[in-house]
Amino acid sequence: MQSTITSELANAEDMLTILNPRTGETVGSLSVADAAEVAAAVAAARAAQPGWAATPPGERGKLLREAARALDAAGAGLAELNAKETGRPVEEALAGIAAGVSTLEQYAELGPVHRGHSLRGNALAADYTVAEPRGVAVLLTPWNDPVAVACGLIGAALVTGNTAIHKPSERCPHVGKLLGEALAPVFPPNVLATLTGGADVGTLLTQQPDVDMFAHVGSSATGDRIARAAVLTGAYVIRENGGNDPLLVDADVDPDWAAEQAAIGAFSNSGQICTSVERIYVHASIAEPFCQALVEQARERNRDNRLAPLVDTRMRDSVQRHVAEAQQLGARAVEGGSVPDGPGAFYPATVLVDCIEAMDVMSEETFGPVAPVRVVNSFEEGLTLAAAGRYGLAATVLTGSIAHAQQAVAALPVGTVKVNEVFGGAPGGAAQPRGDSGHGFGYGPELLDEFSRVKVVHIAAPPAPAAREANRAAS
Repeated sequence: MQSTITSELANAEDMLTILNPRTGETVGSLSVADAAEVAAAVAAARAAQPGWAATPPGERGKLLREAARALDAAGAGLAELNAKETGRPVEEALAGIAAGVSTLEQYAELGPVHRGHSLRGNALAADYTVAEPRGVAVLLTPWNDPVAVACGLIGAALVTGNTAIHKPSERCPHVGKLLGEALAPVFPPNVLATLTGGADVGTLLTQQPDVDMFAHVGSSATGDRIARAAVLTGAYVIRENGGNDPLLVDADVDPDWAAEQAAIGAFSNSGQICTSVERIYVHASIAEPFCQALVEQARERNRDNRLAPLVDTRMRDSVQRHVAEAQQLGARAVEGGSVPDGPGAFYPATVLVDCIEAMDVMSEETFGPVAPVRVVNSFEEGLTLAAAGRYGLAATVLTGSIAHAQQAVAALPVGTVKVNEVFGGAPGGAAQPRGDSGHGFGYGPELLDEFSRVKVVHIAAPPAPAAREANRAAS
């Protein structure tokens, strides 16, 4: 997931100023937490943690349900701010908030039944495991679905007995601040805190010895820095980071349907989803009708002005650099491919053909509405190319062959393999990213395990008095 260090405007060191990516107008400015505020927040979270951990899980779950209601009540204001700060359409922002409400409710139910395991041993002994909170958790969340992602981490952290410090993305600090104002009053003081700032605040947090874990959703570069810093403090780290997700289109599928799936994967949320389709490998036998249909999918979106802007002009510049570099190396933009005139950070749905692996659009995360296509001569060739690279978030395979689907599941080194559907999944699902895409479960019931440490307990019965006397006599 792409990220940057500074906000849209050149900022004073102690302020973040955000521009509306649709109009270029100023949304507002917020102060940045300084070193003293960061240290104070960590100290307060540390002091509050034992009491919160001692709160019965059922009570923690009850408060999480209250937090879900508070979030729902604040939904309209959050959606409006989300639209202003990131350009996300209000209806999509509301859907993200609804997902956040649902996630808090889910963890309110799962937390109290989060349990350990019993171990088979001596008939007169008991062996079992106990899940305990890790302590103080720092949650660093992105801008592309800011409420839903934050609520997943907040819900899992708090219901397992951790205190949490949330640092929202510097690209949507107003959303993060309002989210904290809605949720924090539900809980005891200092159980949940929000700090505003950019990379400097994140760096300060990684230097705090009293932080026990980090949960990060964002760019691979930032995730790597957090993991390296945590080696020095001993903090536990989970992270869901960037992806370069491939889409492999087999010879036996309907090219129109495949193009529709590709367009959904590449253009949804203007391509600003960590599991967006980033590179496409299509079998030569259907490549021509597939590309024609994909171009029409992109053209419809551009004619209707259906795509929201990118989060800011810096992100748009990054996308354009990838597209321009691909064109210099021989790719052709058969739809889109250039920055439009007018205000805001808009970028058209773009289809690139004649792509090769040496291009950044094929090897890196572009994080914009770009669909780069490479034609392959066999399923095996496409699978080999799809399995290459340093990222390991997700991959999609469109095929009518169960053998090819099984081949792909076995060969693709990613956390999630999707067959015949670019987005979707069962409720409560979870995944472990690989490679530069991160480490650890980022959602689902397994996230409760990530926010917990396991203690093994062994209890044995003392020997009976007669046995003790016999032992003494024998000695």
